Amino acid sequence: MVQVAAALLFTLAAGLGVTVILAMLRNNENAILSALIGDGAFPADTAPQPGPVPQKVTLRRSPARRDTPRPLRAAVRMQPQLSRAA
Repeated sequence: MVQVAAALLFTLAAGLGVTVILAMLRNNENAILSALIGDGAFPADTAPQPGPVPQKVTLRRSPARRDTPRPLRAAVRMQPQLSRAA
């Protein structure tokens, strides 16, 4: 009885998996098939090309922040406490 229930559950899971795969193929058929063929997400003509950038974009520098936290000084160290229980 348990084996029959396990077989039915396995069949249900396999059917659900096949349904999901078919739904994905129906929605993204062109993208999936082009990726399987080897074109990828970008066709060769519209793909980003390597090399130098035609126009360099420079970022403006921000002023220095004055509210940055400062590191603790070495003088403010915790003194180790010795135990006299021995």
